[in-house]
Amino acid sequence: MMTTTERSFMKALFHGVIDAEAVTPYPSINDDEQEVLELMLENVRRFLESSVDSAKIDAEHKISDSVLAGMKELGLFGLSIPESYGGLGLSATAYARVMQEVASYDGALAVTVGAHQSIGMKALLLFGTDAQKAKYLPRLASGEMVAAFALTEPEAGSDAASIRTQATIAGDGEGYILNGSKIWITNGGFADFFTVFARTTSPETGAKPKVTAFIVERSSGVKNGPSEEKMGIRGSSTVTLYFDDVYVPKENVIGEVGRGFKVAMEVLNNGRLGLAAGCLGGSTRMIDMAIARVDERKAFGKRIGDFGMIQEKIARMMCETYALECMTYLTTGLIDGGTKDFSLESAICKVFGSETYWYVANETLQIAAGIGYMTEYPYERMLRDSRINLIFEGTNEILRAFIALSGLQGPGDQLQEVVKALREPIKGFGVLSEFAIQRARSALGRERLEFAHESLRKEAVIFESGVTDLAREAERALRKHGRAMMDRQFIQKRIAEVAIDLYGLAAVLSRTSSRIEEVGESAAAREIQLAQGYGVIAEERLKMRLSRMEREDDELLKEIAATAYQAGAFKTLVG
Repeated sequence: MMTTTERSFMKALFHGVIDAEAVTPYPSINDDEQEVLELMLENVRRFLESSVDSAKIDAEHKISDSVLAGMKELGLFGLSIPESYGGLGLSATAYARVMQEVASYDGALAVTVGAHQSIGMKALLLFGTDAQKAKYLPRLASGEMVAAFALTEPEAGSDAASIRTQATIAGDGEGYILNGSKIWITNGGFADFFTVFARTTSPETGAKPKVTAFIVERSSGVKNGPSEEKMGIRGSSTVTLYFDDVYVPKENVIGEVGRGFKVAMEVLNNGRLGLAAGCLGGSTRMIDMAIARVDERKAFGKRIGDFGMIQEKIARMMCETYALECMTYLTTGLIDGGTKDFSLESAICKVFGSETYWYVANETLQIAAGIGYMTEYPYERMLRDSRINLIFEGTNEILRAFIALSGLQGPGDQLQEVVKALREPIKGFGVLSEFAIQRARSALGRERLEFAHESLRKEAVIFESGVTDLAREAERALRKHGRAMMDRQFIQKRIAEVAIDLYGLAAVLSRTSSRIEEVGESAAAREIQLAQGYGVIAEERLKMRLSRMEREDDELLKEIAATAYQAGAFKTLVG
């Protein structure tokens, strides 16, 4: 059994193993940092309430220089940079909490700060040399330099193998010449520091490209196009970048030459948690707006909050957002505790967070009714702002495939070991024994979930049963399809969605149980209620997805899509 810092909680779950020690007790911030965080949040709230006009930012498609200056003065551009380089040195949890607060006021501000910190300079923090950090981090912490992350190209979004931007060795042998372009780059219109990913092998070779990460300064010749007109987060800068014979010295390579894909994935794994925290902030703000609105609106002589359909909306929004909060801060706590592999957990938080925010924004606008559609009120702006999160930092479709295939990799490797061990049963005795023990755990229901409080016994059973079913369905899918699972996206989607709700249940059980231990059942009544509500929602989804992991009508859906592609349009039946 691997230690918790070597093995992902969710990857273990795909084996049917519940690593309770990894998620208990629920993580918390130490007292010293809590004091710093509370002061920071108080200053941020005061600034946002007094200086930020979100309607104006949206209308003018720009964050004013004075607002940016105020954010820099607050230290918002150096939250995660170590104090030794002039930053605040916040933990992953404290950083996420500040991002949550900023996003609850304005999505464009959160995106600007997140693009700078969560991804723009994250490669430097994770992989930079001491010399690189000394040169750039102090200026990035103060906001003197603003960072941007340049990966996406017209034909290369999630498929990094399609990158065309090229870096070739310069004539002096001391640097690279960069040529190409990047699209939809947040902060690109005013950033001075770019983390740029480029091929360091020729596209003509036909082999899988070697991609390298570079620090590129605007002063080296980076150009940008005009700001893109966007559906939401209009105040953030989004542009196309152009690199025309831009010289980059060798000392600006981040990490190893040809290992840029690894750098990009690590950056995005970290960045997705900032995005999830932002979605949490937006969701909590909109729930507050919805609750206020149900007290204002009347129908048939009653306030609309007394009608069942509205009560269901409010309750579901509350339970899903509570689960998002538990998942986000469990994951940041894992990072702060030293867990090395949190790629599945961060991807899950991003998918669940972005879809929760979109759901909450949509339902809040529905509750607001007519005024929700009017631009003089914030509902429609926040709905527009929320939509991008399902696309940012890996689309939710790509991330569902990633969650499923990454989770299945462990059971797949284990099955291969078992097959090999069966050919050599004496040499493979240890492998067979471990596999048999895990199968027995699944058959007998495994050890009980000791970290779940008695008041959450039903939810714990839902979780345990779901883990058993996930491991069984993962093994069944791998035995049936083998390597062809790479192309079975209907199954991937359902497996990923099961994994998402199981992580949600684990986080909710851990958080709520720790809260009960801290203050008692009576004082934790609200959290218990929300945990039970999420259990109802999750159980319904788990039953639906696990009961029919493979469906005959999947082929029908494929045929309908194929027919549409051939026709090139929807052909009406009338006229």
